[in-house]
Amino acid sequence: MVKILGEKNSILNQFISEIRDVEIQKDSMRFRRNFERIGEIFAYEISKGLEYEVKEVYTPLGVAEVPVLKDFPVLATILRAGLPLHQGFLNMFDRSENAFVTAYRYHHKDGHFDIRVEYTSSPDLTDKILIITDPMLATGASLELSFKALLEKGKPKHIHIVTVIASHEGVEFIKKKFPTSTTTLWVGAVDDELTAQSYIVPGLGDAGDLAFGTKI
Repeated sequence: MVKILGEKNSILNQFISEIRDVEIQKDSMRFRRNFERIGEIFAYEISKGLEYEVKEVYTPLGVAEVPVLKDFPVLATILRAGLPLHQGFLNMFDRSENAFVTAYRYHHKDGHFDIRVEYTSSPDLTDKILIITDPMLATGASLELSFKALLEKGKPKHIHIVTVIASHEGVEFIKKKFPTSTTTLWVGAVDDELTAQSYIVPGLGDAGDLAFGTKI
């Protein structure tokens, strides 16, 4: 299932327009905060489909019955670009366990690159709801490898993949590579073009560099 939140008018599109804007991108703190706010919106939307149970809450004047989350999802992200988006989810699911994967493009001198995963930190994922956040979905290769690394920690009962800007190619890749019955892909906006170097156009540039500074 693919859900594209940017297709409907909401404040989400304001934040997406700002993370794309070359002038606003000059303020790295605002760039990170916008991704954080986008994460909070996605978390709220995902929360509507989770399981709840009624809890009796004692107030100064009586007892209120309130539906609360039965289980908090595990929040996973791909370092380093995914951290601001991940923080937005953690703001909402503040009792969640967390997982982190280092997946990056290793560029060769001839111009091509491969994806390398070097480290995974994760709780047991067996029969849990897993939310994986990655700000950009270009080819989908790094996301697939990250997911395979996380599967070593157990098989979740459902996977929510959250990306802010995706390419059509990346969306189709996820449809083919991930289990369709237990995967939901959440997207802010889908862009048409993917360059030969696997950059999304118009996209927004390098999310990691814009959030944390240029890497060498």
